[in-house]
Amino acid sequence: MIGKGFTDRLLTEADVSQLVHDAFADAAVDGKKILCIIPDQTRTAPIEIMFRTVYNELAHRTQLLDFIVALGTHPPMSDEAINQRVGITKAERQSRYPKARFFNHRWKDPGQLQAAGTFTATEVTELSGGRLDEPVTVTINKMVYDYDLLLIIGPTFPHEVVGFSGGNKYLFPGLAGQEIIDMFHWLGALITNPMIIGTKYTPVRAVVDRAAAFLPVERMCMSLVVKGHDLAGLYIGTPEAAWEAASDLSNQLHVTYKDKPFHTVLSRAPEMYDDLWTGGKCMYKLEQVVADGGDLIIFAPHIKEVSVTHGEIIEQIGYHVRDYFVKQPDRFKDIPGGVRAHSTHVKGIGTYKNGVEKPRINVILATGIPEETCRKINLGYRDPDSIDINDFKDREDEGILYVPKAGEMLYRLKTINEGLNNG
Repeated sequence: MIGKGFTDRLLTEADVSQLVHDAFADAAVDGKKILCIIPDQTRTAPIEIMFRTVYNELAHRTQLLDFIVALGTHPPMSDEAINQRVGITKAERQSRYPKARFFNHRWKDPGQLQAAGTFTATEVTELSGGRLDEPVTVTINKMVYDYDLLLIIGPTFPHEVVGFSGGNKYLFPGLAGQEIIDMFHWLGALITNPMIIGTKYTPVRAVVDRAAAFLPVERMCMSLVVKGHDLAGLYIGTPEAAWEAASDLSNQLHVTYKDKPFHTVLSRAPEMYDDLWTGGKCMYKLEQVVADGGDLIIFAPHIKEVSVTHGEIIEQIGYHVRDYFVKQPDRFKDIPGGVRAHSTHVKGIGTYKNGVEKPRINVILATGIPEETCRKINLGYRDPDSIDINDFKDREDEGILYVPKAGEMLYRLKTINEGLNNG
């Protein structure tokens, strides 16, 4: 594994080029077929730099140099959106980068999936720490079997399901089918977001790495650590080794500690989150610094729907604390685990006793989603036009926190368990 990472400076494009060159100087890639796996627009990273660098280094040496967007269950990207993601125009795709072909992963298309292996019930029990006990078939986009090398290119951040994103997570759920996606998202929800996010080694990470081990194709990873939109770190090696180094740097750069919780948090969603399914990250990353009974407001006037992919199911069940689902298993047995996980992650931790649900904090949407829908899905509502950002700025001493670009930076209390009484 090679790489560089800094907390006090950024990597230049020349640094990136040299690292990529060094990583492949002795690699037997000549004449090989390589599938590069990249994130969609919901992950901040200079993918345009990585695309140019990888293409310039490998295109003339390889038989195939293809790129697939690791969408998980996100909607497919248009050609225009993919061009924007990799920083090229339609004309440049044809003239300067003619060898690059681009694909979307389609998680719901059985014709695009292939079984990689199966976790037995015993293995699931072991991996989940006894939380789950049913066998799981691990499926993945069958394209991966057509290549000699899978090259993962993507950032690492604190993550609500797996602890830190990156590494083999770009395969599972990035290129996976529904069964394994539902299994480990629900596992993460059972552990709860505050207990798992920003934790390096988690049961979910163990599931992801074990699933990747089923694949007979060589895997490499370029793990990016982003500061702003630039690179503070780049590590290249096996997915496990590159992710390990990147998560250590992410832990230093992407976690902000606060002395005490806030009674009000205004969490502003960036434009890259275009529905609540992705915009929910504005809750996940800030849950820990909201005081018991406090308000977390997701401010996103541009978000107008709950979920492009899963909206109908979410509107059917609403948003609830974990135990609302755990204590009514028969009622929700047909609801996909990934959807239940999203529901409880957005609602946050809390209790469900004697038919009474009591979330620890209040999650309020100030979005383009109508008030009627917000009430239907069991979340609070506030008219986004009623919010003046200036009313929330520079008031931390009064117990009010404003986060202008929420969703990637994790906020924690210096005393991490303070305020988390119901996990």
